Amino acid sequence: MTRPDTELLTISVMNRRSLLIAGGAAVLLSPLMAAAQEPPAQASERSGVFEEAYGALTAGGTPLEGKVTLELPDIAENGNFVPLTVNVDSPMTPENYVKAIHILSTGNPVARVASFHLSPINGIAKVQSRIRLAKTQDVIALAQLSSGVLLAGTATVKVTIGGCSG
Repeated sequence: MTRPDTELLTISVMNRRSLLIAGGAAVLLSPLMAAAQEPPAQASERSGVFEEAYGALTAGGTPLEGKVTLELPDIAENGNFVPLTVNVDSPMTPENYVKAIHILSTGNPVARVASFHLSPINGIAKVQSRIRLAKTQDVIALAQLSSGVLLAGTATVKVTIGGCSG
């Protein structure tokens, strides 16, 4: 005799091939599904820590957009190791060169991720590194030129597993 308020449990038997295919699909799709479920508004949030660091570097000015290129993955499965490349369009001559490139994150506990100091002897204004990201957020590169002009570039990275604690 069955009670009307109980659900029936169905047990199905899978062969080994079906089980492996289903398990593999679950492993491959879980990071993508986690990224899809994350609200998109999170990428544009800017913490107070970020605003303070950004204000200190820009001194209240507005950086120019367009000559700084950030290369980051659209989706980072692990926030502990996110590859980053920053290119700045500059002749790198003694008269006109990039003095510094600053990397900032809008959602990390510490906003200023890295600073690189350059000179004309570098030849090109390009830096590569790996950074940590706590969650989905914007990464901003500020390039300070020898003339005092400040350039900026921005990229958004969706992080499935955060790399920063606290």
